Amino acid sequence: MTALLELDRVTLGYGKIVVVHELSLRLDAGRIVSVLGPNGAGKTTTVRGVAGLLPLRGGEVRLGGKRVSGFPPHRIVAERLAYVPQGRELFADMSVRDNLRLGGFTMRRRDVPARMEELFEFFPRLRERAGQTAGSLSGGEQQMLAIARALMPRPTVLMLDEPSAGLAPRTMRHVFDIVADVARSEGAAVLIAEQNAHQALRVTDHAYVLNTGVIEASGPPAELLADDRIRAAYLGEAVEGGPV
Repeated sequence: MTALLELDRVTLGYGKIVVVHELSLRLDAGRIVSVLGPNGAGKTTTVRGVAGLLPLRGGEVRLGGKRVSGFPPHRIVAERLAYVPQGRELFADMSVRDNLRLGGFTMRRRDVPARMEELFEFFPRLRERAGQTAGSLSGGEQQMLAIARALMPRPTVLMLDEPSAGLAPRTMRHVFDIVADVARSEGAAVLIAEQNAHQALRVTDHAYVLNTGVIEASGPPAELLADDRIRAAYLGEAVEGGPV
């Protein structure tokens, strides 16, 4: 089966500094993959490179088997990849509904209302606040809106950069549960770049642990948590439920 997203020995960096070294990973339909690690591990650099926001220094990125290395961001979006950056980047003075409409700018106009209603089923709180400005929402609601907006055009691959950032534990858990529901229901592949290993491993099918841009370990959550060295160095607090 062809992977929806595949990274083959991808190398990325800024200036003279190499941040990610020959990273390889794959995502299949309906699966959630997490890239975990401390600050500076290369998580954000990885998703920015996949999204076309950072040029590759080596390797290839493929979407559905098609090579997209070197594509500008708008062409990668056209290949049905959606990216939710850390910070959400919503239009604060526009309503929830209008933010969602903007997410569907590549869709046929007549299809937008029905798609919005489908997403309101996953995010009922957004339906309740559809007329409010995005800037008036809580942090958790803003994260839900950012994810829902990215999902408007039915991407096959959804990438989330630090989706837990700034959220209370209960809200964080709810957001991750919704992401898992969407992946299973719509058959999308989800790539999560996350420092909070506890929340990510709860919904992840497969995880990669990065340290200074190199994969230290990879595998299903249970396998990683059973490795004493990896758990102690990178995932120790994941067992206890605290942030990592």
